[in-house]
Amino acid sequence: MKTIFHRCFAALSVLLNALPVLSLPHGQDETQLVTRQSANKYVTAHFMVGIVENYTLEDWKTDMELAKETGIDAFALNCASIDSYTDTQLALAYEAAEEVSFKVFISFDFAYWSNGDTARITSIMQTYASHPGQFQYDDLGALVSTFVGDSFNWGPVKNANEHKIFAVPNLQDPNWAANANTDIDGAFSWYAWPTDGGNSIIPGPMTTIWDDRYISNTERSGKVYMAPVSPWFSTHFNTKNWVFICEDQPHLRWKQMLEMKPQLIEIISWNDYGESHYIGPYSSAHSDDGSAQWTKDFPHDAWRIIAKPYIAAYKAGLETPTVERDELVYWYRPTPKGVTCSKDPLGPPNGRDMLSDSIFVTTLLTEPATLSVVSGSQQAVEVEVDAGIVTTNFTMGVGEQRFSLTRGGEEILGGQGGLDVVDACDFYNFNVYVGSFA
Repeated sequence: MKTIFHRCFAALSVLLNALPVLSLPHGQDETQLVTRQSANKYVTAHFMVGIVENYTLEDWKTDMELAKETGIDAFALNCASIDSYTDTQLALAYEAAEEVSFKVFISFDFAYWSNGDTARITSIMQTYASHPGQFQYDDLGALVSTFVGDSFNWGPVKNANEHKIFAVPNLQDPNWAANANTDIDGAFSWYAWPTDGGNSIIPGPMTTIWDDRYISNTERSGKVYMAPVSPWFSTHFNTKNWVFICEDQPHLRWKQMLEMKPQLIEIISWNDYGESHYIGPYSSAHSDDGSAQWTKDFPHDAWRIIAKPYIAAYKAGLETPTVERDELVYWYRPTPKGVTCSKDPLGPPNGRDMLSDSIFVTTLLTEPATLSVVSGSQQAVEVEVDAGIVTTNFTMGVGEQRFSLTRGGEEILGGQGGLDVVDACDFYNFNVYVGSFA
């Protein structure tokens, strides 16, 4: 069975060190530049169509309602040219979006599409550009994006569509945003984890070094920047076996968005289980490429609790999020990083030595409180946490995990974590269990 991990591996394996440098475009439309810079703020989420061949209309609607509740405006529908069910699932996605007042747009996965697919891409955009479920970037046109596909020329697609098209493809080289002659309107970055480029792994935490490069080049050329936000990345296939160092990222990256204020945000991802950065529910309706080994029974839904107030603050142009009720979100791996898994032929993932053995807790508080964590055989650790959103980490201990928040000497929430940390395993799993109390 064709597997979704082949897609990202195939595309990322051809990551360019540099794209050709062309002369800067002349005659920028200053009115258009002002319009783009002053546009409303939107949050979208990357959705892997390639693993939902069995999705029904109700499955789509369920996911969309959950996304809406978090503040997400649209799904970026990552789709391949080779899947027989691509057209069927695109039609269902657009139908569902119209029915629940949500939006979607297409993200052509250029691990499979090519520059020779202009006619088919044009036809798809003619079908959906004016659809009621299509995400429109203000009055500038129907948004369309890609995974890689840097050199695809959007001019012929735009010219063949009566409805305006607004192309914001994934660019691997941020300099291409200023120099491109492919009729693009913006740039989307895939550098959502600490890296020196490609799949290189460096110590965290996440910085904005890549964002700054994209922003510099999009501002020079009057284009928009769609910034990536991702909570995690670990994968364990025979073609890719690594973990990025992003342990405190579920909170940190959203703080960076409030400081950066990009025109668009794309969350990576809603349902890419193979790379462990899903924030949507684990769907039994998806086709399993083997990633169930590290994703089944490892929910990530509670990360949406952290995202929600940040999304609201981002859209409102605020510097800090507003917390409306007391909540606690925690995440941790199932084993310490040095444990040897006895039956795993692949070995441990690249990057594991840079990780810490820690339990991570984000508190969302209306008033200060005392946080207490007991991790396995470790002694209880108490810390005072301020109102607002605060992330604290604790040394990991083998055994059950317990969390408690007290205020004025009384416990306001807490309990036992949903997964015990163990010191033995058959297969390596550097995904995290995410839970919450409210």
